[in-house]
Amino acid sequence: MISTSIGKMLRRGEKWSERLLALKIFIIPVVLGLAFLLERKFPVSALRHTRGGLLRNLGLAFVNFLLGPVIVLPITIWASGHGLSLRPLWWNVVLDLLILDLWIYWWHRLNHVLPFLWRFHVVHHLDEALDSTSALRFHFGEVALSALVRGGLIWLWGIPLASVAVFESMVAVGAIFHHSNVQLPERLENALTKLIVTPKLHWVHHHAVRHDTDSNYATVLSIWDVLFQSRSKTLRKREMKIGVEGQGDQPLLALLRRPFGI
Repeated sequence: MISTSIGKMLRRGEKWSERLLALKIFIIPVVLGLAFLLERKFPVSALRHTRGGLLRNLGLAFVNFLLGPVIVLPITIWASGHGLSLRPLWWNVVLDLLILDLWIYWWHRLNHVLPFLWRFHVVHHLDEALDSTSALRFHFGEVALSALVRGGLIWLWGIPLASVAVFESMVAVGAIFHHSNVQLPERLENALTKLIVTPKLHWVHHHAVRHDTDSNYATVLSIWDVLFQSRSKTLRKREMKIGVEGQGDQPLLALLRRPFGI
């Protein structure tokens, strides 16, 4: 009787977690739409995407939207359900979020260090203007590789699907926020920067100067760049050049082919 009840509770938990992961489909458009309106009402920079730039970003986002149910979600659910359970019994969701955020810091950093990974990640950095849509601009190859590596961590540590679902939602909202072109009150942004990644920090990461591009890797918590000495001393300027040093953006099909040298 007890084992049956526990089994039912676990199954309910799995269904809730899967729903939360699927809920990202609705969370992202709402947050994106709000940020898109605010950054046009209260922009920090006059530099904006052309219609072509917006279509490129949304086109890459659409490809990844199709990829999610086919690759990302199955890998995540399987890894969580078949993990080695090295996670201690006293571990909780807050610590899960910390380890996942630390993982994504180092994964992001490796994308800048390893040439093979940079071939995919550069597609994100070739964007020559930043706004909320830039948060969705990733090559499908990078998305797939990230899902595989993260799946290994989830499997090894035995991270519950609920923790992954919460983290995925945090990353989606955080990325839209720190890529956005919204003018925040200076005192508020300075206070937020001490805890989380803000546009003030992440825009420097997109500065078209390689020294700055290879810095400020954090995604949610800003402390990782301080701890691992990757915080740039450069301050964001309103009209700082965005993109990749010495390179320009490309059409959508060229961006999709670029990592494969086609």
